[in-house]
Amino acid sequence: MPTQIKFGTSGWRAVMAEEFTFANVRRAVHGIARYVASVKPQGARVVVGRDPRFLGETFVSMAAQILAAHGITPLVIAEAAPTPAIAFEVIRAGTDGAINFTASHNPPEYNGIKFSTPDGAPALPEYTRKIEAAIEDIDRDPALAAPPSPPPAVKKEEIDIRPQYLARLREIIDLPLIKKSGLKIAFDSFYGAARGYPDTLLREAGIDCAVVHDRRDVLFGGHAPEPDGELLNDLRARMKETGAKVGMATDGDADRFGIVDADGTFIQPNYVIALLFDYLVETRGWRNGVAKSVATTNMVNALATHYRVELHETPVGFKYIGELIKQDKIAIGGEESAGLSIRHHVPEKDGMLAGLLCCEMVARRGKQIGAQLRELFVKVGSFYPRRENFRLTPEVKEKFTSKLKTEPRDFAGRRVSEVVRTDGLKLVLDDGSWVCYRLSGTEPVVRVYSEARSEADLDKLAPAAKDWIFS
Repeated sequence: MPTQIKFGTSGWRAVMAEEFTFANVRRAVHGIARYVASVKPQGARVVVGRDPRFLGETFVSMAAQILAAHGITPLVIAEAAPTPAIAFEVIRAGTDGAINFTASHNPPEYNGIKFSTPDGAPALPEYTRKIEAAIEDIDRDPALAAPPSPPPAVKKEEIDIRPQYLARLREIIDLPLIKKSGLKIAFDSFYGAARGYPDTLLREAGIDCAVVHDRRDVLFGGHAPEPDGELLNDLRARMKETGAKVGMATDGDADRFGIVDADGTFIQPNYVIALLFDYLVETRGWRNGVAKSVATTNMVNALATHYRVELHETPVGFKYIGELIKQDKIAIGGEESAGLSIRHHVPEKDGMLAGLLCCEMVARRGKQIGAQLRELFVKVGSFYPRRENFRLTPEVKEKFTSKLKTEPRDFAGRRVSEVVRTDGLKLVLDDGSWVCYRLSGTEPVVRVYSEARSEADLDKLAPAAKDWIFS
């Protein structure tokens, strides 16, 4: 029985040599090719890229051959490339989508495939279901892997997407302001696809930018290429060595961000999203809307109320926020898992953009990020979010799945004022705190998000949120 290939919130991912095999990659790419050819039978072009993971070049070459066999011109990026830069190229060049071999922030033993539609956005479920159906059709009849008639002769084209993407960032970021401020910056690419992107941009503008992990390492230093606080000590050391006031980091494919303040404090993504929302309203005057996933801080809600801006709360998965960006309904959209993009940019997460905007914000306001966050607390109140993962036995998972269907009237001694089922189960309590539960679709894990209005309350709420799972 062939492995079932399912596209989740951000593509299909699996462990290499277990489920992510040459055979399964061929199945997936044939399915994508059949879908693209069904939408555009002639003249289709698809960008093919990768992050720096093991065998990435081989997978890209394989995909290019399969696309060409279906009469689709593969536009191959020779070097590892960031996901947002690939998304921008799809839009800029008007291609029919992109295949990107990346497992993003997952550990080095993983790889994956992200498929972007012609709008540069992550494929929505309505499209990935068609791809999955095409794969199942091929499994039933392998002859479908070949087109019914000889396709027109097409050749792969090699492209360099970095110059055009960096030119776009120059339009968005006020680099002269950063230079004038004398701000020193440090950048950690985690050995990933962003190497040579924001650092090149900053240096070309005459801005002092130090780097760490500026080489390819398919093992990402022996851990997941995830820009979380506990993994940023090398960046902190580089900041201390160079006097950098902002540390910016990106994950394996540069769609996620990590921000370190001048004193070494990690600024959690929830706060970065809120700060940049506030900054964009102040500097760009954008008040057309804001979007956040259901699991992201309610500080964004408070700011939306403060500025009288329409709030959109989406399921988890940036594809939903991307739709709002495409429709120009929001100035900024973000997820607590370190995904963010803005108006007039790609409908895809961009970790490099987030970091550069933080640099501009510090340069313009002349204050450390922590100080700006304290001012934001004064403006709209304090918010303290936390996320935890808990593994479940089959018995506990079955019981808890049934529990998620209930609508409790009280939680941890407080009245439940609202039950939200946008994604999972979110319980909003009468004091403004909340908890949200989401079951993983790939492993026996429940993700628990908690937020309270004080650190003391969070220290009570988070354990209660855990207890509710196992009680």
